[in-house]
Amino acid sequence: MTTPTWQRSSYCQEGEACVHISADPGTIHLTESADPAQTVLTTTPAAFAALLGSLTGSVSAP
Repeated sequence: MTTPTWQRSSYCQEGEACVHISADPGTIHLTESADPAQTVLTTTPAAFAALLGSLTGSVSAP
């Protein structure tokens, strides 16, 4: 198992709690820097695209 390479959200300001994302083939991992449990949410690229579409108001085909 490889260690994920995390990228910080471009919306994160210095010193704030930030969302981090890591991608493997077929898998997206999300975590939040202020979470003391360091919980990682794992999902598929299609489900992540649907989430982003619902947040931005755009709809994409699966």
